[in-house]
Amino acid sequence: MRVAVAGETQQGETRVALVPDGVKKLVELGYEVAVEPGAGRAAEFDDADYEAAGAVLDDSPFADAALVLSVQPLARERIRQLPSGASTVSFLPITSQPDQVRDMRDCGLTAFALELVPRISRAQSMDALSSQALVAGYRSAIVAAGMLRRFFPLNMTAAGTVQPAEVVVLGAGVAGLQAIATARRLGAVVRAYDVRAAAAEEIQSMGAKSIDLELESLEGSGGYAREMADDRAARQRELLTPYISAADALITTAAVPGRPAPMLVTQEMVETMGNGSVVVDLAAESGGNVEGSVAGETVRIGRTRVWGGRNVPSSMPAPASRLLSANIVSLVTLMTTGPGGEGDGGSQRQGEAQHGSGAMFAPDHEDEVVSGCCVVRDGEVVHQPTRELLEGGS
Repeated sequence: MRVAVAGETQQGETRVALVPDGVKKLVELGYEVAVEPGAGRAAEFDDADYEAAGAVLDDSPFADAALVLSVQPLARERIRQLPSGASTVSFLPITSQPDQVRDMRDCGLTAFALELVPRISRAQSMDALSSQALVAGYRSAIVAAGMLRRFFPLNMTAAGTVQPAEVVVLGAGVAGLQAIATARRLGAVVRAYDVRAAAAEEIQSMGAKSIDLELESLEGSGGYAREMADDRAARQRELLTPYISAADALITTAAVPGRPAPMLVTQEMVETMGNGSVVVDLAAESGGNVEGSVAGETVRIGRTRVWGGRNVPSSMPAPASRLLSANIVSLVTLMTTGPGGEGDGGSQRQGEAQHGSGAMFAPDHEDEVVSGCCVVRDGEVVHQPTRELLEGGS
């Protein structure tokens, strides 16, 4: 069975879905892996590295592929090159790219979305959202430090003492905790807030001070926060304002897949910040935590420069690709029967099994991980929110 690794065509995307180490693992499972020439170049992986790992370089790897791996969803012209019954694994931002989902449906494909992998213990190795959030969180602190025209750490010199920078982080998920840890390593004084009360202990474990607004905790499922009512959001913004006003740098990281990012900070709040202050909004692509932030741009609000993140993991393509590749290999292994595979496949319909040299791609749709991340199955949209979106737009 052939697994194709696509070169990314979306502007600004520098990651690759499978690095050479990942190729080696899929070859060991019994797959033939075909890689588009140059697919890993932007992520600092040469074609020779892929060949050494056992891949075949192919300018047209899709026509015979039973499974296609990519970071972003395939362009529409590439989707139409795939044989009916083929499968894809990628991020699949459904709300912003519904046409690709329609094409996958109409071409009889099966599509798995990495951002829909359930957040359960046994799927941790497949959690691409968390691995990429780790990269983004680290990068956010580096961006803030680079933009801020003062030291992050305390400096005591013969000429006097330079006080450390004050950093506030909103959101203490994977990205937020990594931002906290990185800012602390750089020597800043860090305060952080999360609507989930349970996050306070994690914030403190990173060496930061947890901001307690004495508001109701909003614990949700899957490690995410519940949506908050308008009156609570307004009260939260009011209570956060003094902390933001005192900050030299503000980093916001609150986002939930498939939903607009919550607006945590208004322009008026940003305008209370001091001269030379900076804001890094990691959620700018999904609407932004900061009112007025623009994805991919730096704008000025009052005396503050506001940096809006766009595809932040791609700014560190090599480590981001290594982490993502490991997630994808774990997911494919789960859906593989044969040497090294985890899946059973015995109960699968004949058309769902693709045979290769000792490996069989046979997703068990009774498995909650497989069913949870499957958006299209054999040309039928099975993910309920996606089906409702497509029906509403047709």
